[in-house]
Amino acid sequence: MTEADAPAVSAIRVTGWQVAYAGILPQSFLDGMTVEADIQQRRRHFERSKVGTTNLVAVDAHGQVVGWACLGRFRGDGTSTAMGELYALYVQPSLIGSGIGRTLLEAVHAQAHADGFSQMLLWALTDNTRARRFYERAGYIADGTVQADNYDGASVSEVRYRRTLQEGAE
Repeated sequence: MTEADAPAVSAIRVTGWQVAYAGILPQSFLDGMTVEADIQQRRRHFERSKVGTTNLVAVDAHGQVVGWACLGRFRGDGTSTAMGELYALYVQPSLIGSGIGRTLLEAVHAQAHADGFSQMLLWALTDNTRARRFYERAGYIADGTVQADNYDGASVSEVRYRRTLQEGAE
């Protein structure tokens, strides 16, 4: 990802949230999301995270960004430095099911392995069954850790998944 990709990534992220989390997160929170605000956030995040965080994009045959993933060191306490975390993975909603997400996740695993991570962790909203099935098919297993985040006054639970990366991770 380059800084020039921020508008496309933000459009994918915002529409991804609004589609994937409809009925899970408060509609007021989703309605309050804007691509313009997210572009500013992505640009600030991109500038701050040049070391330790990797942003990957998937592009189509025309060079248009159609997916985005972000990974880095696991943000939890007391974990090994060999633990990576998938912070985000979004695909343009109209292209979900086309294989872009799987290809992007394989690139995440290869990058994580190259970065020295032997395990990857991620958080998925408990009620986001589509994402949970996607990660489970990719070899992730819920490890029993749960946390809650607050969205416009509503507590929403997330479950943590983990996967061991194999030598020559796909």
